Amino acid sequence: MALGIVMAGTFGAAAQAKTLTISWWGYNGDKLNANIIEPFKKICGCDIVFETGNNADRLNKLKLRDGKGVDVIYLTDSFSQIGIAEGLFQKVDPAKLPNLADLYDIAKNPQGGYGPAYTIGRVGIVYDSAKVNPPITSWNDLWRADLKGAVTLPGITTTAGPMVVLQAGKNAKVDAFSDADKAFESIGKLKANVAKNYNTGSEMVNLVSTGEAKVAVTQDFTLASLKAAVPTMTWAQLSDGDIATLNTVNIPKGSENVELAYQFINFILSKEIQQIEAEQGVDAPVSTKVQLTPEQAKIWTYGADMISKLNRLDYVKLNQAKTDWIDRWNEIFSK
Repeated sequence: MALGIVMAGTFGAAAQAKTLTISWWGYNGDKLNANIIEPFKKICGCDIVFETGNNADRLNKLKLRDGKGVDVIYLTDSFSQIGIAEGLFQKVDPAKLPNLADLYDIAKNPQGGYGPAYTIGRVGIVYDSAKVNPPITSWNDLWRADLKGAVTLPGITTTAGPMVVLQAGKNAKVDAFSDADKAFESIGKLKANVAKNYNTGSEMVNLVSTGEAKVAVTQDFTLASLKAAVPTMTWAQLSDGDIATLNTVNIPKGSENVELAYQFINFILSKEIQQIEAEQGVDAPVSTKVQLTPEQAKIWTYGADMISKLNRLDYVKLNQAKTDWIDRWNEIFSK
């Protein structure tokens, strides 16, 4: 942790007696407090307070305060893109984040000059290899006749839900953003294979553990729970690739402690913090300097080879299309 401490320490004296306000989810609170908060407080000589809640609630609070009230905000990339579109964040100066240089390119500047990503995940397909044969190797396999009533999809308002629409467009050989009619015709055909849609990870794990579903479109952080419930659940090796999901950190336009916010963001991007967070099962690393054993890495989106194969989503287009897609999706699945 020496490098991160030395670099962060150069700001320490000026930051004394200040209070950094962080908006985040509050998950893994004990580990985050031990790995990040207490060490950072010793470096900056500052106090730290929190605003917690889900993406939508915290972003809405920031909007109601016109970008004021917090100094750093953690969000998934779909929600940080909304914040950018609504003018709630300031662009970042890369020169004030030296640890950016060690990140994978996908994490350095994912949204046009705003906050970097501090962790990465993926959306793909998992299936019960004891019951699904042949193996699933493509997104188009979701439409296979032998999977009738076997699939669970994420609800359209979840992070992964809109990704199903994009794959449905590809199944219909169109771009879902420019030809939603064809994409949703394909969703209509997929409905026959859907046992039930889910809105939370625990709901999805329950559908699989009870045998109601043998195939799920999901984020990789659910894989450990799925395998604990059904050991033969397997992450599909898709020829057309998984889809990247990023969690970003941004500085709101009304931050009253901008330099302290930069110091904090640089700290969490350091190799030392990224390493311990990954080793303890908190977040996947985006630092190229992190080294994990195969056992440590098996739950994460990890390494240059895996990350280079991920597909990226255009959240500007997605957020513009979302209201129409929600209506179309609900019309199909409410019947």
